[in-house]
Amino acid sequence: MTCGAADPVVMDDDDAFRFETRSIHAGQAPDEETGALMTPIHANSTYEQDAPGEHRGYEYSRTGNPTRTDLEANLASLEGGEYGRAFSSGMGAINTVLNLLESGDHVVTGEDVYGGTHRIFTQVYEGYDVEFTFVDMTDVDEIDAAMQANTELLWLETPTNPLMSVVDIAAASDVAHDHGALCAIDNTFATPYLQRPLEHGADIVSHSLTKYLGGHSDVVGGALVTDDADLDEQFGFYQNAVGATPGPFDCFLVLRGTKSLPVRMDRHCENARQLAAWLDDHDRVDTVYYPGLESHPGHEVAARQMDDFGGMLSFELDATLEAASEFVSATQVFTLAESLGGVESLIEQPAPMTHAAIPREERLEAGLTDGLVRASVGIEHVDDLKADVQQAMEYALD
Repeated sequence: MTCGAADPVVMDDDDAFRFETRSIHAGQAPDEETGALMTPIHANSTYEQDAPGEHRGYEYSRTGNPTRTDLEANLASLEGGEYGRAFSSGMGAINTVLNLLESGDHVVTGEDVYGGTHRIFTQVYEGYDVEFTFVDMTDVDEIDAAMQANTELLWLETPTNPLMSVVDIAAASDVAHDHGALCAIDNTFATPYLQRPLEHGADIVSHSLTKYLGGHSDVVGGALVTDDADLDEQFGFYQNAVGATPGPFDCFLVLRGTKSLPVRMDRHCENARQLAAWLDDHDRVDTVYYPGLESHPGHEVAARQMDDFGGMLSFELDATLEAASEFVSATQVFTLAESLGGVESLIEQPAPMTHAAIPREERLEAGLTDGLVRASVGIEHVDDLKADVQQAMEYALD
């Protein structure tokens, strides 16, 4: 496994260990000089060279940092990839993939992608004459019909944000490759513990490390993982040239987070599964979007490509925009906040919050209604979460 500017210290045979073991040990070993168990925070901007142009793997921390190298190796191992690159944010990672494109290129993507992704596509890269087509990614025929001779990239999320739609990664990757395009998957919602897109044919996996991989709502970061050496070389070039790289303390925090990822995700999934079933029977809820429900249209695909169904769910209230806003403001255990993936439960209303960048007409057409609520289900006791939702409904909707 090769990541970053220098060869990291890794377990002798990484593939021989299961995910839970690799989450703690991959890419890391006790410090050779001191025996320190945790990866040191290498707070350096520059490094001594033995002679002009002769260094020991590091010369400047934008280019490479030992703490970052360990994180990149760890992330690559968890995704089952050969190469990993860490960035200062998830958007920094997405921007790096878009750096591969040229004026006149075409991208096919999902109609309900994350609002920040939609914004960089339409408000930044369309200005550079890159064309984007937004389609229903659950319909493989629609993906295929949208591909053009100049399509260079298929960008998708699964499960999607916030409607929790499930995309068949293998089928979508086949379509991309049939048209000579790359397939990139934003795997933030699922995490590599539940889903590993490279195993299903994807070329690139993207993450917001801010979310489940960090896991404690105290760090912002992003990552790209691939098996393609040429792609990794290009990502490394843009990583250095553009400079959207994380600091060593940020890398340390994410490494701390990945160690507990499996146990956290087990609890996130269990709580979300129980809360989704409870909401599905609630008379003030029109629709629940959670792949773990057998009624979910993507349940069978999710069961095939995911190991569990995740900690994210959305639901439509029988309410106006204003009433839904009152509801999310009245919760006491759920915190009204953007982002997701921390140990604490978060709740938000996509229309005025995470997806406000999408014009209302487009938003409604994509199914993002005014009464839609998104929940990042944390690891608190699930009965407290149910009681909190119930009291907020009684306050705002009755």
